[in-house]
Amino acid sequence: MRGALHLLCQAAKLSVGGQAVMEGVMMRSGNRLAIAVRKASGEIKVETRPWFSFAGAWGKRPFLRGFPILVETLVNGISALNYSAQEALDGETEGQAELGPWAMAGTVAAALGLALGLFVVLPHLVSLAMKALGLSGGVESLSFHLWDGLFKLLVFLGYILAISLVPDIRRVFQYHGAEHKAIWAFESGDGLTPDAARGYSRLHPRCGTTFLLFVLGLSIVLYAVLIPLLLHFWSPAGAVLRHAYILGVKLVLMIPVSCLAYELIKFAGRFHENPACKAMSAPGMLMQLLTTHEPDDAQLEVAIKALEGAVGPDIDIHVRQARKS
Repeated sequence: MRGALHLLCQAAKLSVGGQAVMEGVMMRSGNRLAIAVRKASGEIKVETRPWFSFAGAWGKRPFLRGFPILVETLVNGISALNYSAQEALDGETEGQAELGPWAMAGTVAAALGLALGLFVVLPHLVSLAMKALGLSGGVESLSFHLWDGLFKLLVFLGYILAISLVPDIRRVFQYHGAEHKAIWAFESGDGLTPDAARGYSRLHPRCGTTFLLFVLGLSIVLYAVLIPLLLHFWSPAGAVLRHAYILGVKLVLMIPVSCLAYELIKFAGRFHENPACKAMSAPGMLMQLLTTHEPDDAQLEVAIKALEGAVGPDIDIHVRQARKS
């Protein structure tokens, strides 16, 4: 989910973003994506595809586009991961087709369900346990939502730390760093070579990790304000029904939260040199110290191939424009 959401880069008026996949990188530019994978033989295979989109006009409307783009990104990201796993195994999965529409829908629904369960339902239940222990007030109190927010952040940090222990995920985190370095080089109008990209930061203000922290931070603030307000107007009598109602409201609120977070990360990324925007992005940049690792030149080469495939034959023109801007 983390890598699938990083599609917010801009360079020379050209939108470019990407995510790390198994032994490779997926990049997107406009309506096209490219997946570059290092096969076991050492060959880099590049697959270009149209970007799957269903948002239509909603995908261009500020403060409404965030959630549809998030779902689009999940679909394209899961498809890219599936493809990269098959190519990286170099024939060991022969006969396995890519996910069909129903399988893809089920996978996306499961991913969203898992995320909502971990970051909405579980923290709420643990906060109820804190109330039972006398360490928190009721759901109308600020203390309840502070516990809820703390557990959200702990779950997120614990999840990142846990998956970072898996050797294959550490490789993905190196490709995540390579993706960022290649985009920095492109945005800066530098040469698209491993030598040029190597010197850039592996951290990027428009990374999906930063987006997720924006989502978590906004949800903490909005829940603390809106949940007590809604309960003031109507509160179910039974405790079970009451908390089911609150959880339902929290789940629905994730749609506007994701939309607002999308606009914030675009703004902060566009003006990333501004001190206020730097401060907004700082927690996400710190978290990227865990979700990215320094890549080697072979991984940088893969990221650059993906970027070239996504931008297409006019990439040199865009690089020259970025150099002049």
